[in-house]
Amino acid sequence: MYTLPKIERFKQNVLSKYNIYNSVFITLPFDSIDNTGALLPLFTEVCETGFRKMETPKEIFEFFSKKYLHTDVEADKIDLMFRFIQYIERQIVLFDAIEDAAFPIVNNMEGRGSLRDIKEKADARGKNEELVEFLENFNVRPVLTAHPTQFYPGAVLGIINDLTQAIRDNNLLQIKQLLAQLGKTPFIKNEKPNPFDEAVSLIWYLENVFYNTAGDMMHYLETNISPEGIKNPIIQLGFWPGGDRDGNPFVTTDITLKVADRLRTSILKCYYFEMRDLKRKLTFPGVDVLVAELENKLYRSVFYSRGEIYITLEEFKAQLIKIKTIIVEQHQSLYLDELEALLIKINLFGFHFATLDIRQNSKIHDAVFKDVFDFYLAEGKDVFPKNYYELSETEKIDVLANAKGDLNPEDFKNEMTKSTLESIRAIRQIQDCNGELGANRYIISNNENAVNVLEAFALFRLNNWEFPSVDIVPLFESVDDLQNAHNVMEQLYTNPVYAAHVASRGMKQTIMLGFSDGTKDGGYLMANWSIYQAKEQLTAMSRKYGIKVIFFDGRGGPPARGGGKTHKFYASLGPNIENKEIQVTVQGQTISSNFGTLDSCRYNLENLLSAGVTNQVFNKDLNKLSDEDKEVMTQLSELGYEKYLSFKNHDKFIPYLEKMSTLKYYAKTNIGSRPSKRSKSEKLDFKDLRAIPFVGSWSQLKQNVPGFYGVGAALKHFEDTNQWEKVQGLYDSSLFFKTLLENSMMSLAKSFFPLTAYMKNDPEFGEFWQNIYDEFLETKRLLLKIAGHKELMENYPDGMASIQVRERIVLPLLTIQQYALLRINELNKEANPDEKLIKVYEKIVMRSLFGNTNASRNSA
Repeated sequence: MYTLPKIERFKQNVLSKYNIYNSVFITLPFDSIDNTGALLPLFTEVCETGFRKMETPKEIFEFFSKKYLHTDVEADKIDLMFRFIQYIERQIVLFDAIEDAAFPIVNNMEGRGSLRDIKEKADARGKNEELVEFLENFNVRPVLTAHPTQFYPGAVLGIINDLTQAIRDNNLLQIKQLLAQLGKTPFIKNEKPNPFDEAVSLIWYLENVFYNTAGDMMHYLETNISPEGIKNPIIQLGFWPGGDRDGNPFVTTDITLKVADRLRTSILKCYYFEMRDLKRKLTFPGVDVLVAELENKLYRSVFYSRGEIYITLEEFKAQLIKIKTIIVEQHQSLYLDELEALLIKINLFGFHFATLDIRQNSKIHDAVFKDVFDFYLAEGKDVFPKNYYELSETEKIDVLANAKGDLNPEDFKNEMTKSTLESIRAIRQIQDCNGELGANRYIISNNENAVNVLEAFALFRLNNWEFPSVDIVPLFESVDDLQNAHNVMEQLYTNPVYAAHVASRGMKQTIMLGFSDGTKDGGYLMANWSIYQAKEQLTAMSRKYGIKVIFFDGRGGPPARGGGKTHKFYASLGPNIENKEIQVTVQGQTISSNFGTLDSCRYNLENLLSAGVTNQVFNKDLNKLSDEDKEVMTQLSELGYEKYLSFKNHDKFIPYLEKMSTLKYYAKTNIGSRPSKRSKSEKLDFKDLRAIPFVGSWSQLKQNVPGFYGVGAALKHFEDTNQWEKVQGLYDSSLFFKTLLENSMMSLAKSFFPLTAYMKNDPEFGEFWQNIYDEFLETKRLLLKIAGHKELMENYPDGMASIQVRERIVLPLLTIQQYALLRINELNKEANPDEKLIKVYEKIVMRSLFGNTNASRNSA
């Protein structure tokens, strides 16, 4: 029997099941649910019909109210809106669970990009030795961040997990019970989570998903590809909650240390449960006592410890190796496979589980450093020359590189200075408890120059840590900073003290590149091309000085923030970009959608590993852009940048976001510990605006501007000047360019301009809205032309089908949100605004914001 096409598998295992189980909601014994469940499909139909007729959200909802509610009482309408929101939120959860359950059926787990595929290709092409060498030198590092785009509280995430399993088992009774539980469980958080709460939520994924998936992948590789064993921990995990201080005043030193303790306790708990299982099996003479001893020490370290560890990592490994020897020599290797699987996990996760990264903004470092300078000046110490701030950049670099001291954080009154110095001491403390991998990276966001890097480096040495076992990681974000990054790194590489530091770190330098802020700053094409060029230039510069550069990409969920088909991007990089490691931030909804289950986690981790293999083993001489290709890409990015810049500098740009979008509501939601902008000023400054609310606000409008604006204008230039064959040839030959445009298509596919078409008649913003819509239409037309498609995402029919279902589920939610925004604007224009009623409608906007974001899965 032939396997059905992917789209047919999706229809059978996702769409059909959703329609069946969605009908179960109506049978649940809750007050008003029958009425809500019956009215919602009617409202969806009214929305679809209304938008086809170009009616406004207000006209659509008012028509529905009159026809089906038979009332003009505002309180009744508001009550129905809240009931619709609650109902739709649960529909989204149901669809998520059904998609998760069907994941291994819809997706070919053993197909292209899988470990099996890697092995079979290596066998067929005679590249086994090359593959083994690659595996000893390559790493994949997903870094979990706590950026506020995960709207499900922990209880709901638990229900999704259980519901997924029940759907997979076709257990109708349990499904009905879980849907009933879902109906009774609150979806909103009464209080903002603190960074420790965020860390605990994400550690659930480490314990329940990554621990087993990464271990199983390594076991497969060692069993089937490299039987001699792989010393290199191919899969490493990074962690930001509790360590990311950039713009988050709630991340304190105590929180950082508490999160590190929790990470250690969590991995020891995972080891303990495995040892407990092994104890039931390894019951042989000479082994049973050793196993029991290990289990006891782990138990005490997890459940009785107040920070005390009753076993070291070295002792743990040595004892397991001793047990392994006895099993092999005396007990016919019984249960050896299970024991080796545990050893593999210990080599991967140590006592740290995931590396806790510390991040701070360069502007904060500037202020802290000024405070430190003033302190030394007042003390009469000659650590810095009195004219330091009058020196040239080169002179400052020399001073900073040679600075040493033994600062005491308690000597400073300024809280930011004190906490910054304490964070450096915390790294040392974490390394003592969790090992060096517990925390060994210090990231400098908004890094503009070499002084920014050396200020951070100097702070370590001024804390009496002359040779810090820490990677100093500059994060280049703006277009200008990306274009100058290679010059900055040359200044550092040629400084003798910093060069010695890099040598002590194994001649490796990690550099972070920001897709999110890059797009916000320069638009879609310019950001992506600037990062590509920066990687080439940084690779060449690093190779010149014998340094292996490691790129760490700051990506978000949607294409506008570097998301989309990420594995295809890494497979397309070519030989001029160092690609020994794939390091990428994963956040919020993207964690739950891409790595939330064992199947999806395995699939996406294997695809990332496969991208590295494809780029360096199978296609290592391909994907190299020619000079002509680069010229076309440069021209496209400059044209797109020019279009985006004129749009961003439009006098209605900021007012449009403030008055017509949900931007200001992100700050009012209880979804993340971090403020929505870096400064505390009331006035909205574009530079202070974080990428998540910026991109998320466009997504809520269903306009997705950051993912396409400027692309159409750039392509149209080549069409108008009879040079279309240049961009067509680039699309046909370059996986990088093709992936870039395919991801932009996803942004277009998730746009829905009829929702806001009423804005074209707005006296203040009508022209601005039309500008966006015109660029949308042009981009869509030209992307379809270059791909040879009739519909968006034609080559990903299952992905498009999923988007269409999700968009239909939330269409009523989007309509309600727009209705509420319109009512807020109306009420604010009244002579005596009803503040109480305004607050009710603001609550509707926020509640609908949650559901829309969850449904999109990668909208922010």
